[in-house]
Amino acid sequence: MTDTNSQNTDSQNTNTQAPQRTPLYQSHVDSGGKIVDFSGWELPIHYGSQIEEHEAVRTDAGMFDVSHMVIADVKGPDAKAWLQKLLANDVDKLKTVGKALYSPMLNEQGGIIDDLIVYLSNADETEYRIVSNAGTRDKDIAHFHKTAAGFDVAITERDELAMLAVQGPNAVAKLTQVKPSWADIIAELKPFVGTDLTDLEGPDWFVARTGYTGEDGVEVIMPADEAADLFKQLKAAGIKPAGLGARDTLRMEAGMNLYGHDMDENVSPYECNMGWTLALKDERDFVGREALVSKRKQAKEDNTAMKQVGLLLTTRGVLREGMEVTINQGEDNEQKGLITSGTFSPSLKQSIAIARVPASLSDDDKVQIDLRGKGKFVDARVLKLPFVRNGKQQFD
Repeated sequence: MTDTNSQNTDSQNTNTQAPQRTPLYQSHVDSGGKIVDFSGWELPIHYGSQIEEHEAVRTDAGMFDVSHMVIADVKGPDAKAWLQKLLANDVDKLKTVGKALYSPMLNEQGGIIDDLIVYLSNADETEYRIVSNAGTRDKDIAHFHKTAAGFDVAITERDELAMLAVQGPNAVAKLTQVKPSWADIIAELKPFVGTDLTDLEGPDWFVARTGYTGEDGVEVIMPADEAADLFKQLKAAGIKPAGLGARDTLRMEAGMNLYGHDMDENVSPYECNMGWTLALKDERDFVGREALVSKRKQAKEDNTAMKQVGLLLTTRGVLREGMEVTINQGEDNEQKGLITSGTFSPSLKQSIAIARVPASLSDDDKVQIDLRGKGKFVDARVLKLPFVRNGKQQFD
């Protein structure tokens, strides 16, 4: 995302090459950032306190360097047709310039290669922009070009650009203190809509009402050599630099997926709460559609369908990725699920998790977790995601 809001998303992986640095690397070091290797990039995990950074975004304003994300511009007479083949969601929904669409990109088996955001860049529907994950860069670009065979389209990576997410209830107000000429423009932007800022800032400036935190805010794309100056100005205006740690707890509270954890090439969109992104009402033939529909039908018939839920731990302890979820323990209908992301929620002061469980799970079913792998199970409450949105708890 994603931070999709983002729903825009990226994940950790191992990389044997030397890590890369974003245009804001020195800004992070100068701000006291603790640098770690994330998907082959040197990025800050925190600047001293992950909790303070999390709370700043929930209650005030924070900013994240997301320049490691992949930005690719798509141009050509077949750009729309190619994207309709590539993506499970349908870019025909994009009727105005700057409108964004969140979509999974599937393999032939109906699994998720990546989730991404695509923007319409011109009224002729011949230019688009894709923002996708750093951890899947190589396979994404390879899949782009593989599926583009036979289409009159050019795909250009924009490595010379930087991207900064400014998030929180006071994010826009503080941003427009620094950039007062943006105030009216941002005020008119609806969620998942962006606009070009060339007339105000020069070439390659763009702002969109998107993010990956469950809070109000924007993401700003700009030339790499101008990013550090904006970071400095925003920091001076009271927007707190925030690292990967806070970004993860924020997106989990907001119920947003992380690629490589809550979804991957072996997971169907139906199994990770992304069924709403699938445009299946017409006969459009996108990559993975046939397998997706067939497997969905078979899973329902076999009673093996899975779904995504939130879990709230009602006792002390922390839910972690990889822990098994036991449903109706000891009963004839005992079933199993899996935690795909887990953490301690700074906002709720309890442990939360995103889990994949049998779709037959009902509100009355009991769920238990073996926290320490020693056969001592504790109860967890099943909730509909998200846990927190716009600073407010979303459950009773």
